[in-house]
Amino acid sequence: MPLVCSTVGKGKTLLGWSIAFCLWAVMGVSVSWAQNATIRGFVIAEEDGESLQGVNVVLDDLRGNLEGGATDGDGFYLIPGITPGQYVLRATFIGFATYVDTLTLEPGARLLRNIEMSSGSVEMDEIAVEAERESGAARVTAGLQSVQAQDIELVPAPDVSGDLVSYLSTMPSVVLMGDRGGQVFIRGGEPTQNMTMIDGMDVFQPFHVLGFYSAFPSEIVSRADIYAGGFGNKYIGRISSVIDVYTRNGNKRALSASASMSPFTSAAHLEGPLLRDRISILGSARVSTLDQFASQYIDAPLPFKFNDFFGKIHARVGRSTQVSVSALSTYDRGTLISEDDFFQRSDAIAWRNTAIGGRYLVAPAALSVLGEVLVSYSRLDSEFGPPGDPTRTAVLETVNTAVNMTNYVGNSEVNWGFFLKAPTTEAELDGLFQNVQTKRFLTSHTGAYLEPEIYLRNGLYIRPGFSVQAFGTADISFEPRLRVRWEGGIHHLSGAAGIYRQHILGVSDRRDATNIFTAWLETPVHEGMRAVHVLLGYRVEPAPWMEVSLEGFFKDMDNLFIGEWTAFPSFTTRLQQAFGQSAGFDLRLELRRPAFYGFINYGYSNTLYEVIPISEASIDPGKFRPPHDRHHQLNALLATNLYGFDVSVRWQFGSGLPYTRVEGFDGFILMDGVVNVDEVRGFPRVIYESIPYQAVLPAYHRLDISVERSFSSPGGLEVTTQVGLLNVYDRTNLFSLDLLTAQRSDQLPVIPVAGVKIGF
Repeated sequence: MPLVCSTVGKGKTLLGWSIAFCLWAVMGVSVSWAQNATIRGFVIAEEDGESLQGVNVVLDDLRGNLEGGATDGDGFYLIPGITPGQYVLRATFIGFATYVDTLTLEPGARLLRNIEMSSGSVEMDEIAVEAERESGAARVTAGLQSVQAQDIELVPAPDVSGDLVSYLSTMPSVVLMGDRGGQVFIRGGEPTQNMTMIDGMDVFQPFHVLGFYSAFPSEIVSRADIYAGGFGNKYIGRISSVIDVYTRNGNKRALSASASMSPFTSAAHLEGPLLRDRISILGSARVSTLDQFASQYIDAPLPFKFNDFFGKIHARVGRSTQVSVSALSTYDRGTLISEDDFFQRSDAIAWRNTAIGGRYLVAPAALSVLGEVLVSYSRLDSEFGPPGDPTRTAVLETVNTAVNMTNYVGNSEVNWGFFLKAPTTEAELDGLFQNVQTKRFLTSHTGAYLEPEIYLRNGLYIRPGFSVQAFGTADISFEPRLRVRWEGGIHHLSGAAGIYRQHILGVSDRRDATNIFTAWLETPVHEGMRAVHVLLGYRVEPAPWMEVSLEGFFKDMDNLFIGEWTAFPSFTTRLQQAFGQSAGFDLRLELRRPAFYGFINYGYSNTLYEVIPISEASIDPGKFRPPHDRHHQLNALLATNLYGFDVSVRWQFGSGLPYTRVEGFDGFILMDGVVNVDEVRGFPRVIYESIPYQAVLPAYHRLDISVERSFSSPGGLEVTTQVGLLNVYDRTNLFSLDLLTAQRSDQLPVIPVAGVKIGF
């Protein structure tokens, strides 16, 4: 039955009719399949009750005909539209014994069959293995790369446990500011244009001030879906990229805990059942130890402090219903501007993330549907200035409610949903170069989407969709999008295109890419920022142990609003409109052998902005490269096991970032009365060149090595030890250049690391 969802008219009445019609249409699709049988359920591990993603679940009709697929991140599978009869149900997964059961399906049957899989070896054909491996450095589908905890652990890090940001830094076209700064730029987009979520909760600034860490330690990560572009209609409100993190559920059958120590952090992890087989808890905490340990032997200042805490309660309410509550808190403080003899002050930046949310997951017995309800609250508090007396503060908070549904129809599925958000932004700005400004915005953001994935034939899947949304009193906006993939043996093609809009923006001092204080504001125009994404990729597996992928992308960005460009240093909310384009490609090679694992990738990106001056007095810089535009990136990683030791080696290279040269200096005296200029010293000012970012900083490159060994102690404890070197050949990489004093600030030098983790 064809499914079409359209809207007419304007305003919130239109939005309501859109949601109602989509509900009616999707329910009609489900009812039309009522005469066929359906089997569904959740797959978990017998050992700990954890959901298993990527399990290959198939029905065999005893004549060699197979139908089925792989479980999702919740371990859920659903096989609809089954002709009544007798079948054999099989579930296969690497490292687990095959599950086999015989079923007889009656007409219209709605069978719930949850599966527990026990550990054990299993011989599986190539199709089953292919279905299970959904992550990998070269496994990219239309901009999407899924990352699992075991992928993160391969990257050398200054801690025994890994962190998601370490893996992000290995991805082409992802630009990080290095060891310091907490900023991530993806394919020409800016940090405030990235959507980052954990368990459905927004996290507005998830990366710590020390660039080795984020809010996502590997111990809590089940998987992270990273869309560098071309993401579907489920994700509304950002124009660049999506980082969607799903956390593990705690062990429901046994208590486990661990504690670790390294020169940079101390960490603890705890999980176990509150009610066996039903309710579990998972907790994680990390606190920086830079003052106590790292600063004692690293020949570089480390004026950083950070921590993060995460907790989750997960419950299986019934055989087809799950509920979870998650909470996250992070704190960062760092001195990013050293004390100056003239100003005699030392500024610091600090921010705090707070998020709490609930998730309700249900697979109704009467329908071939998986439903999800999300409710969350998120807040970001930022400040900049002298400790205890900040001159700039900013707040961004939102309350989110979302409903996401998936209807299964044969080999196809229909995804649809709606959301309601209430974002609030507030900023107070003061300092040497601007007047006090206070802005507060409170508005509503509502929308709905419809996105079927249709299987045509011969391995071709298309995913057309659109969303309709209203931001405050703005007119309704539409965002059509399309994702396509074709699987033909060892060859895979994928592509995506779409329109994306964003109605809140982050303003920062664009003269320095390392300035991470951001004031959040509502866009000055109703239609908000807009981006058009187009990307096309090809992936091939010439051997079972080798994978190669190539993906090109293009982004056209409009209604970007940046601070007014002048020749003098300032932080201003006088916004001028800008537009830009970003284009490039990623090339990846991944090797998987019993003796080693490795990958190498190269990313090329070219981003240009152009500003529309807001007045005749404004400087028109013409087309220019923004400070995060890195043309060339190269990453290589090799991981192997030597005599029981896990060895990881990683090298990275990034071409120089653009910066703005200084043409001269002058002095500024405030003439607010009779002033004797011979006695008043005034304030020094930097005069920048009129066309920004015409110069390029030195290239960045670094080699990291990590060696780990795990063993069991006589008392039954599991112990992991680690030694390693970061920046092995002591490359002097530039972090920032103070153009007022010509003082250079570098990234961290060679760093010996050692750590230990003890758990049970």
